[in-house]
Amino acid sequence: MNSFQDRLTALRRDFHRHPELGFQEDRTRAKVADHLRGLGLEVHEGAGVAGLLRAGTGNRAIGLRADMDALPITETSTHGYVSETPGKMHACGHDGHMTMLLGAAERLVQEQGFDGTVVFIFQPNEEHGLGAQAMISEGLLERFPIEEVYAIHNLPGAPVGQVSTRPGQICGSESLFEISIKGQGGHASMPQAGVDAITVGAEMVLALQTIVSRKLAPGAGAVVSVTEFLTNGQRNVLPGHAVLKGDVRARVPADREAIESFMRQITAGVAATHAVEVEMSFNTEFVETINAEGPAEAACRAGEAAGCEVIRNRPPMSFSEDFAHFAAAVPGCFLLMGNGEDGPNGQPLHAADYDFNDALLPIGAEFWVQLVRDRLPAGKD
Repeated sequence: MNSFQDRLTALRRDFHRHPELGFQEDRTRAKVADHLRGLGLEVHEGAGVAGLLRAGTGNRAIGLRADMDALPITETSTHGYVSETPGKMHACGHDGHMTMLLGAAERLVQEQGFDGTVVFIFQPNEEHGLGAQAMISEGLLERFPIEEVYAIHNLPGAPVGQVSTRPGQICGSESLFEISIKGQGGHASMPQAGVDAITVGAEMVLALQTIVSRKLAPGAGAVVSVTEFLTNGQRNVLPGHAVLKGDVRARVPADREAIESFMRQITAGVAATHAVEVEMSFNTEFVETINAEGPAEAACRAGEAAGCEVIRNRPPMSFSEDFAHFAAAVPGCFLLMGNGEDGPNGQPLHAADYDFNDALLPIGAEFWVQLVRDRLPAGKD
């Protein structure tokens, strides 16, 4: 490894040893800010960190985002830099995302080759879909106006450094729902004397599955999942109260809105059939991530300039991304970069034995450098 890779690897592994959850990234935020100041950047701290690097006389500006938070997962890896914080782990590669962006900042400070302003955005709490909005609410985009915004996410199972993205929808929305059912509990031997909330809830669970299979167009890519079924029943006690919780994914806002409407119709209808009370909440944590056509094409060109294999119209991802809020405010592009196909680098995101691939660090940094030079080209003499 060369000295640049050595520095990046050491930095990434330090982040990995000290994971912090969303809105608790105190050490991480301080380390990022100190690193940027050490490179000579103008640094602003709030919920996250913004570093500004200017070159030339151009007045154009773009934003590059990395996420900082870890997950509440107990790491099972056996490498020499495992998490030193019990129950917390960088299981999604945010340690690598930060490091690639810091590596790009170092190279751009040293090499320049662009004309304008780069805003390096280090965002908290991506995992809960709250960090981007927190930075936007603080006035990030008003204080540092940018014309475009970009983000990289590593992709286990894809060849190292492979770049893939698409114009239009790239990640789905995520909405969390909760349905509370109030029936009448009673003795397990005499169900006719009450209204068993389990039976009502089970009917709702099955009915909700007809939304995707019968009410949306085939291939819509939507998912309705009931993930929790909680009751106050006991061994011989029929429950009078039940709560269903779950998760909805959608590719377009119209489907998300239709799903909520159908869910409310179904739950109200089943409740009326059994003469029970029902309450339902539906909260969208992540909106759909929509890539603008120009930035998506720019990302593909930058990948080619960096020597990466590029897939220009990959299928949309099923997961959700907090970057969606930035891309809704400013034209942007979210792209995937292959993390490797074998071993810990190929394990699924959020797996307890996943690890970011250090070989990707200089590749990601090179990508960012090429993108900046493409979008903020230096003037010709």
